[in-house]
Amino acid sequence: MTDKIVSTEIDLSSVVALDLPIFQALRRLQQAGEVHAKRLARFGGLTPMQLMILQVLAGEARLTASDLSGRVSLTAATLSGMLDRLEERGLLQRQRDDQDRRRQWLLLSEAGRELVQQAPTLLPPEFRQRLAVLKEWERHSLTAALLRAAELCGEME
Repeated sequence: MTDKIVSTEIDLSSVVALDLPIFQALRRLQQAGEVHAKRLARFGGLTPMQLMILQVLAGEARLTASDLSGRVSLTAATLSGMLDRLEERGLLQRQRDDQDRRRQWLLLSEAGRELVQQAPTLLPPEFRQRLAVLKEWERHSLTAALLRAAELCGEME
């Protein structure tokens, strides 16, 4: 009797043809993001990441930096610098926990809350309008595909 040897090698040849179109699509998304980031910067000098941080905080009563880090896909070190800048601008506050002084809560300030309410959307308006025209299943499918693509990229910042 002979045992079958199972190959653990991955055959990448089937995806090589997709390299260029996928990269081109990612580049177009990146360019659109950069253009929209410039629009956001004109509004209150915010980067898209700063606005996302404020929006996540607006949806929560309070969060720790560790929890926020996971929600916005940033390392603790990168997030820390952004939080410092947002705090300096008076858009968020840090508050020590009464029971555990090691824990620090992040809270959106009133100025931060007002800014979030007035801020443009994270996605470019043209994209949102075109997305709204799609059927619901297409919107969900597109979202799922983008989330899966991001997952395939692995731990990236």
